[in-house]
Amino acid sequence: MTAAEYNPYECIRTNVLGAENIVHAAIQQGVKKVLALSTDKAASPINLYGASTLASDKIFVAANNLSGADGTKFAVVRYGNVVGSRGSVVPFFQKLINEGADSLPITDERMTRFWITLQQGVDFVMSSIAMMNGGEVFVPKIPSMRITDLAAALAPDMATHIVGIRPGEKLHEVMVPIDDARTTIELKDRYIIEPVFAWWNRVSYLAQGAQPVDEEFTYSSDKNDDWLDPKALRAMLGLEQ
Repeated sequence: MTAAEYNPYECIRTNVLGAENIVHAAIQQGVKKVLALSTDKAASPINLYGASTLASDKIFVAANNLSGADGTKFAVVRYGNVVGSRGSVVPFFQKLINEGADSLPITDERMTRFWITLQQGVDFVMSSIAMMNGGEVFVPKIPSMRITDLAAALAPDMATHIVGIRPGEKLHEVMVPIDDARTTIELKDRYIIEPVFAWWNRVSYLAQGAQPVDEEFTYSSDKNDDWLDPKALRAMLGLEQ
């Protein structure tokens, strides 16, 4: 995220022009399905990384107009932080703990985040590929956690100190903004943001029991119904015996 702010041209080349290149290559080679991996930062973006990823999402969704009814199907998966992934706060905290730090840095005590394991992410991607019609943005239902609880889960007896939010960083993550609520449907394990194009038909999802969400709905990490406690996080990380 910070790298994108300092290198805007490279960010645009990767996320926007790169998406366009993939679309053209997939259509030319007759690829049957393309599922792009997005990020929560693409929803209501406040930094260049999020804005360019939103542009990437729009490119993949609109690519269904180029490929036609019998051509390549394009869709998008959007999810939050992968537990233990490179760049995640979890390995950063663990590194500080192992190095004998006196306290853990907290950006803001109010901060919340969505969390998903790598295997859950893989499983969600595979299930989305199997069910996609082309044009959807798939969002998994996953738990949230407060950053203070995360620190307590990793080091219960360690102090914390506030360092402040970094430029372009949000207090809470959003995966379905309120402006997308009108075109969002809900299944048991996911939300699906539908494309706004005339060719879209939601009948297949309604047949699976999908229901439209309320027009005031938003899916954000601070308004989630599912929360991780320290024990559950430690279980996700394989630290619970």
